Amino acid sequence: MGGLPEGWASTTLDQVCDVNGGIQKQAKRRPVENKFPFLRVANVGRGTLDLAEVHEVELFKGEIDRFRLKVGDLLVVEGNGSPDQIGRAATWKGSISDAVHQNHLIRVRPTAAVNAKFLELLWNSPLVKTQLMDVAQSSSGLYTLSTAKLKRVQLDLPPLAEQHRIVEALEEQLSRLDAAERVLRVNHARIRALAARVTNFATARAVPADQPTAPLPREADAIDRNLPRIPSSWSWGRLGDIAEVVGGVTKDKKKQLDPDLIEVPYLRVANVQRGWLDLSRVETIRVPEKKAEDLRLETGDVLMNEGGDRDKLGRGWVWRGEVKDAIHQNHVFRARIHEEVILPELLAYHANSSARWFEANGKQTTNLASISLKKIRNLPVPIPPAGEQPEILQQSGERLDGLARVGAAVEVGLKRAATLRSALLRKALTGNLIPQDPADEPAASLLARIAAEREAAMLARKAAKRAARPRKATAAAAAAAAKAAPAPTPAPSASVQQELFDQ
Repeated sequence: MGGLPEGWASTTLDQVCDVNGGIQKQAKRRPVENKFPFLRVANVGRGTLDLAEVHEVELFKGEIDRFRLKVGDLLVVEGNGSPDQIGRAATWKGSISDAVHQNHLIRVRPTAAVNAKFLELLWNSPLVKTQLMDVAQSSSGLYTLSTAKLKRVQLDLPPLAEQHRIVEALEEQLSRLDAAERVLRVNHARIRALAARVTNFATARAVPADQPTAPLPREADAIDRNLPRIPSSWSWGRLGDIAEVVGGVTKDKKKQLDPDLIEVPYLRVANVQRGWLDLSRVETIRVPEKKAEDLRLETGDVLMNEGGDRDKLGRGWVWRGEVKDAIHQNHVFRARIHEEVILPELLAYHANSSARWFEANGKQTTNLASISLKKIRNLPVPIPPAGEQPEILQQSGERLDGLARVGAAVEVGLKRAATLRSALLRKALTGNLIPQDPADEPAASLLARIAAEREAAMLARKAAKRAARPRKATAAAAAAAAKAAPAPTPAPSASVQQELFDQ
């Protein structure tokens, strides 16, 4: 990396660490008898481990000794194509006995040349992240790592004693920064919770039990739990009764090559956020002209996501004609309100605050959720009198604007904290946070000694293999010789012996 402080040395990861892959989860490894804790990508954050949910895997003879994690091992995420997550890593602290790791995690086991905590800090710093982006990018544009790629990563190492001092100094500084970030994140969560309460206008205006309420919505094929007690002047309606609700277009790869079809912009799940539309990237699709006409979005249409991750179910916002002739994909529903029964923004607010209803009526898997067009048409919608709706919308908008300003300040604080963290790590890991001590053993000397020890250990292993090989070869050769040797000549018969004697 150049320009190293006194006593530091530049090396590669494979010179100071053992780098190994993990276990591929297969049907034969379904945990039955010899089951062991099994760490996945989901368990590894950047400098943190989430062990709330640890799976198990079946191991076979000798595998636990090969794959068992040791305290100080650095677990590196191989990658999922995202440049933001590539190579994130955390140090194993031995929280669970006999744990192993999956093949999408790479185990980096430091030798005596590296302090484990120093390695984690260095690995998650901008200094290494830049390299990881270079070595991980493939010709297809995706980002993935491998043991071979990791071994090439270059590290600038200070003397071991200085590594300990850097870790001590960094932990003191970073602990204060961590505390500040926790406060900011707590406030950020509170702002989101308050925003959800503001947009849940029906619950905010629920009436006490001793006051009359509007009749419940008509019976339908839906699970309606704990609907708020809305004022008697309001009414309930099912979404399909107050709006035309349709699905979108399914992308057909074959049709995308048909020049006779027209090309139009279309909105995907990624475009439809909770309370806003992300139009920074709007893709296009080829469809028949009639399909484009039927699905063309109009100002006031309310867009809702059909599914995906749990937090995407039912989320959405109002279309304002931002992109001409745009349509929507099949994973995005469009609700076009009849005769201005309810303001589009209020309908979107209600959908965004109905997560529990969507979860109860949708299909759920471990990480994914979805809801059918038939089900979403049965969404119960509280409808205030037309004269009250503008006031409700105005009050909600003003409160949301205030929360947005506070939220923006929190975001600025989090960005500043991230910038400060990067600057602090860069300063420490380039030798500019604490002074060097000439009495420290130079890193180059330590690296040379470690290299010699590893070379000696490798030669010893090879010698042991060679020592075992001749014995096996001799036994095999003896067996082969015995098999190939001619049968012994039988002893002459008595008559022949007598004949020979007579002669």
